[in-house]
Amino acid sequence: MGDAEITASSWRLVEVGRIVLISKGPSEGKLATIVEIIDHKRALVDGPSTDTKTACPRQAVALQNVILTPLVLEKLPRGARTGVVKAQWEKAGIEAKWQESSWAKKRQQRERRRALTDFDRFKVMRLKKQARFEIRKSLSKVKAAK
Repeated sequence: MGDAEITASSWRLVEVGRIVLISKGPSEGKLATIVEIIDHKRALVDGPSTDTKTACPRQAVALQNVILTPLVLEKLPRGARTGVVKAQWEKAGIEAKWQESSWAKKRQQRERRRALTDFDRFKVMRLKKQARFEIRKSLSKVKAAK
């Protein structure tokens, strides 16, 4: 008999302590952590962010309305109260980790572009054209030197 190598899956699991991004509802776009799993379709979440703009109140949400992130609060007890969640949230530095992630940066960039005015879009177009011109000019110099 050969040795069998057993490895865990790399899927994101619905688990207590998993950080989620709420995708629908009044708390859309806010981060929260799963505190308790109610049933196979719902979970109790709490988002004790220090920033009132991104704070999510403790509530039951449908799992179809959340997106699981790779961030996890390790060893969070089931049904933990807001104070315990907030302490572990700050200790783990969830806000900073989220802001560093490429996912958050893409969301921020999308929001920034969505807020542009017509004149701002025009200025971006002109800057892109200038950059493209400079790149092509340097590329032609390199080709001419060969």
